[in-house]
Amino acid sequence: MDMWFRRVDIGEIEKAKRAMPHYFEVLSGREKPNFFYAKQVKVDFSKDDSLEELWNIHEEGMEKLRENDLSESPEKSLLDLKALIADRILKKCELCEIKCHVNRKESIGYCRVKETLIASDFLHIGEEPELIPSYTIFFSGCNFRCVFCQNWDISQYRVGLRYSPEDMATKIAVAYAEGAKNVNFVGGEPTPNLPFILETLRYVKVPIPVVWNSNMYMSEITMRLLDGIVDVYLADFKWGNNEDAIKYSKAPRYWEVVTRNFLLAKEHYKAEFLIRHLVMPNHLECCTKPILKWIAENLGKEVRVNVMFQYRPEYRADRYPEIARRLNYEEMQRATELAAEFELKNAMIG
Repeated sequence: MDMWFRRVDIGEIEKAKRAMPHYFEVLSGREKPNFFYAKQVKVDFSKDDSLEELWNIHEEGMEKLRENDLSESPEKSLLDLKALIADRILKKCELCEIKCHVNRKESIGYCRVKETLIASDFLHIGEEPELIPSYTIFFSGCNFRCVFCQNWDISQYRVGLRYSPEDMATKIAVAYAEGAKNVNFVGGEPTPNLPFILETLRYVKVPIPVVWNSNMYMSEITMRLLDGIVDVYLADFKWGNNEDAIKYSKAPRYWEVVTRNFLLAKEHYKAEFLIRHLVMPNHLECCTKPILKWIAENLGKEVRVNVMFQYRPEYRADRYPEIARRLNYEEMQRATELAAEFELKNAMIG
C-alpha cells in the first residue's frame, strides 16, 4: 500500500469510480488517455490550408476518432491538426468567450497572456482524493477578474517561466515516473494557453490522463478543440446568475456560456466531470441552489460534485461586505441540505 493510497478516503474513491469509470480505466492501464487516441487518428492537411479547410478536416478526424478508426503512427494526426488550428486562432484570439480578438503573437490579450508563462508546477496532494498526487501546472493570467481570487498573484499578473513544449513534455514524463496520476492544467486559467498545451501533448509519450481545471468560460471553438483531448473536466461552477458573475468576476453572459459548455463537454469523447462549486457567503439561494439543481437535471445525479466550504475573503473581497467573511454554520448546513434535496449521489460536502 503506497503513501498516496493511505491518505485518501476509501469511500470517496468508490464513489469516484462510479462517476468516472474512464479515468480509472486509464489509471489501471486498461485504457489510454484520450489524447493518445487523437494521436492515432490519421488526417491529411497542409499548414497552408485555410482555417475553414482545417476545420472541415478536423470534423472528419473527429468522426474517425468516434468510430475508432485508428492508425499506429500516422504522419499527421488529429492532435497535430488541433495544435495547428489553436495556433492560428491566436492571431485573432477567441479562445475564451471574451473574444478580445487580440493578435496574441504580438500583444497581450484581455487574459494578460501573450506567450505562455508557468507560475509553478509540482506534485499536488491537496486536490480531490481520486486525483492525488496530481501534477499541477499553474499558468499565469486569467479571463476572469474575481474579486476574491485566492491565486490573484498569478491570475492577475504576468509571472512565471517560459518552457518549450518539448521541455514541458519532459517535465510531465518525470512527474508521471514520480507517481503523478494525471496532468492537471490550471491557473489562473488554462484556456488562453490551449495552443501551448496541445503542442506539449504532441510530445508526451507517457499515458497520463489530462485534467482540464477551468472556469469553463471557453468559446465554442475551444470546446471543439478540447473534444478528444480532455479526460476529466475539473470544472468550476461559480455563479447561479449573470448579475453576480458580472459583479464579482466581470464575466458577461456567464450562465449561458458555462451551462452551454457543460452540455458540450457532456458529449465529448470519453470525457468525465469533477465539478467544483465554492459556496459563497450570502449566496446559497441565488447561486448554490440553482447550480446544484441544474447539475442534477442536466448532467445527472451520479456526476461527481465537490461542494466546497473553503471560501475565505482574499484579494479585494473586503470591498464587498456581503462576501467579506467565511461561511457560517447555517450556510454550510443549507448547502448540505441542497445537495441532498437534489439527490446528488456522488457529492463531496465540506
